Amino acid sequence: QVQLVESGGGSVQAGGSLRLSCAASGYTSSGYTMGWFRQAPGKEREGVAAIYTGTGSTYYADSVKGRFTISQDAAKNTLYLQMSSLKPEDTAMYYCAAVRGLVRLSARPDPQAYNYWGQGTQVTVSS
Repeated sequence: QVQLVESGGGSVQAGGSLRLSCAASGYTSSGYTMGWFRQAPGKEREGVAAIYTGTGSTYYADSVKGRFTISQDAAKNTLYLQMSSLKPEDTAMYYCAAVRGLVRLSARPDPQAYNYWGQGTQVTVSS
């Protein structure tokens, strides 16, 4: 059973940085697509970034491109999301998710394509 545990959320001022971590267990890191999603109050969950662990190929939503970086540490079975130049509109609960195999990285990650989820970590950006 794959388990995902996020950490690293918090409150920062606009322009600040945070690094989210997602510790994974119960699977081998190679051959999974892992993604970061976020959900603000009253809004749908949206894909932010994704990575295919087999090749390291990545995808970023336009809203975070150039500001966020997704990466993995295979030895630690940990997924990261480095967030810089944070904006108030980045405020949301952030979730990591995983699915075995390659999910296309040419479009915004679809939450329905992922079947393992963490519990989320809150990010609040104040202006």
